[in-house]
Amino acid sequence: MKRTAVNPWSWSLNFGYNQAEMLVGAHRHLVCAGQTSVDADGNPQHAGDMRGQIALALDNLEAVLNAAGMGLANVVRLNIYTTDVDEAMRHFDVLGSRFGPVDAAPPMTLLGVTRLAIPPLMFEIEATAAD
Repeated sequence: MKRTAVNPWSWSLNFGYNQAEMLVGAHRHLVCAGQTSVDADGNPQHAGDMRGQIALALDNLEAVLNAAGMGLANVVRLNIYTTDVDEAMRHFDVLGSRFGPVDAAPPMTLLGVTRLAIPPLMFEIEATAAD
């Protein structure tokens, strides 16, 4: 699969994402459910700790991707939901530390929500991947 960044403006690159990506030659398309800060039994972890929740949600996303024979480099779209946009933005370096080394800057949307499905979760990341 060939990915070509489409950025009519460069400002989004400062936040670690492209405005769009053209995908050519993809043969598998994986749609992942939103991943949160839960353990293997679905129990919420890191109550009140946004940074911990982001890190574990990314661990869980990577586990789903790996189970499909993919990784973060295959992510072509992210939707992020949080109960506190400002606090999540303060910890976005966690996303950069994971996506940066695999040279991925997938298009993304960040949305503030009043709550997530399971209190005390504050962060959920949904991904689409392809190869």
